[in-house]
Amino acid sequence: MAVFVPVRWVAPLLYGVVLVGGLYYAVAGPGPTGWWRTAGFVAGIGALFALEAAGHRMGGAARLPLLLARCALIGAVVVLDSSGLSQVLFVLLPFTAYFAFGRTTALALGALCLAGLLTVYVLTAPGWYRDLEHVSDLLMLTVGLVLALSMAAVAVGEQRARRELEEYAARVAELSAATERNRLARDIHDSLGHHLTAMSVQLEMASDFRALDPDAAQRALNEARRSVRLALGDVRQSVRALRDEAARPSLSVALAGLAEDGATPPRVTVEVSGDENAYGAAELTALYRAAQEGVTNARRHARASRVTVVVCLEGEAARMVVSDDGLGFAPDAAVGGFGLVGMRERVQLVAGSVDIESGPGAGTRLTVTVPRGKT
Repeated sequence: MAVFVPVRWVAPLLYGVVLVGGLYYAVAGPGPTGWWRTAGFVAGIGALFALEAAGHRMGGAARLPLLLARCALIGAVVVLDSSGLSQVLFVLLPFTAYFAFGRTTALALGALCLAGLLTVYVLTAPGWYRDLEHVSDLLMLTVGLVLALSMAAVAVGEQRARRELEEYAARVAELSAATERNRLARDIHDSLGHHLTAMSVQLEMASDFRALDPDAAQRALNEARRSVRLALGDVRQSVRALRDEAARPSLSVALAGLAEDGATPPRVTVEVSGDENAYGAAELTALYRAAQEGVTNARRHARASRVTVVVCLEGEAARMVVSDDGLGFAPDAAVGGFGLVGMRERVQLVAGSVDIESGPGAGTRLTVTVPRGKT
């Protein structure tokens, strides 16, 4: 069971009030009080103060010994106090027990305090129920117990709510970190992965044509250098995004870059219609990354000679189709790599959908639909 922290100022305040009241009664009371009794009373209150300080240092490890020690000291103080005011200290027993042991134990201790006072009255004061002072003391103790238990319940509820809020905040932070890691992983794959794939193809072409066609090899090297510059630009853009400095992406410009990205096959043609200003950055980024993934797969795996990217930005939803004339594959049998997984995740984050149509020798048709979100 969770151990909660008692309200620290309650017990010292009561000890101080009882100490002042007991000393005042010893000095100005109607009858003489022995010095030894007063000294014992003061020593008992001092021991309670010390016990309270020790309890804060030990925490919940020694909650039962602390409760028993507090009970014994309060009993001794009540016996030594001539004013009778120290009976109010009994409310501290269920009050502190509520934090350490829970409501049931606190209620049981409160009932035992009332039963103990009634037992003392029955044994030492026959007909006590006709004495207004005794009845008043009993009622005051009952009221004090009710107030103390109510205060403890409120304090425990507040501490429990705070702990739950802290745990919830920790879970949210963990989920946010995981989401950010996944986003960065998708960005790295979609940007750097695309350019590195292009560089690999271009460098292989340069190596193959170095002796046969030096001009073609030089063009491939130039395109590889261009891919390096584009990759560096994507890295800088990612850094700006991490610093919340990312600018709104231009889908038509980004897709035009795909069409110009490399002189090696496949040939990429792009067609964009509609107003992209009606769409937010998240939707436009999802469309671009999906097109980039489709073009990269066509270049790397499909051996396609032609890729077509058609984007229609309508009023309620945007629809993009990436088709190629490559080798194709069986979508049901294929095991999606991280690129396809990341693309689906990115599109789903903007409430979109992804559909892949392909077959062996029939090329591939990738359809992405993204609803219009808030700009």
